[in-house]
Amino acid sequence: MFSSVVNDFWQETFSGDGILYADERLQITTNPTLNGDEHGMILEPRAGKTLITLKPELASRLDIAAGGSWSVDLLCQRLAATGFALYGADNLFYFPAADLATLMQESIPGDIRQLSQDDQGFFAEFSASATEEDLDAAYVELDHWLVFGAFERERLVCAGSMYAWMASNIADFGMLTLPPFRGKGHGRRLVRAISQSALQRGFQPQYRCQLDNHASIATARAAGLHLYGKWDFIVESS
Repeated sequence: MFSSVVNDFWQETFSGDGILYADERLQITTNPTLNGDEHGMILEPRAGKTLITLKPELASRLDIAAGGSWSVDLLCQRLAATGFALYGADNLFYFPAADLATLMQESIPGDIRQLSQDDQGFFAEFSASATEEDLDAAYVELDHWLVFGAFERERLVCAGSMYAWMASNIADFGMLTLPPFRGKGHGRRLVRAISQSALQRGFQPQYRCQLDNHASIATARAAGLHLYGKWDFIVESS
């Protein structure tokens, strides 16, 4: 259903350097190249088995290779007992491969355009009109790789930005519409416009949001994106 770029990326990400456990529902591998505070990752796709990859040190502490049957629930219990936890899952959305050609041929609406550093005034006013919580959740920045905005009466009311994700040909993006201008389709149109631009540059657009962000989920679906699965990573408990 999804492009080979998307499928190959996730398979490679979770292939690791060795399979510690596998059954018909779950695969656990080790990955010594995980960066920063990430001690492991979990992908629960809508289709196919759940994939887990762990730093070798964590896999050893959990005693993954000792045998027995594993599940995500059991893993979470063992993580909690050893001082680790899941950070909090995100939904991953992508366009179906069959829809990409149509998206590439669409005309971008007149109220939506790419933004640049020349739009600092518009963006500053936009940011000042949003809450800190919304800005943090959306992570839209004018200095990101690709930035688009939707306007009403010469005012920036919706903005979205993209950046290359995890050193891949996938472009992750966030988007924010100011509260008084929601429900008018700005987000849906902007998602399709910025996604078209990313595709023209050789990147697959990725829409990511928290599981309980129902408004964002609705925007993704309205824009034609489909749920790929849930992605989470493992951190040390605070």
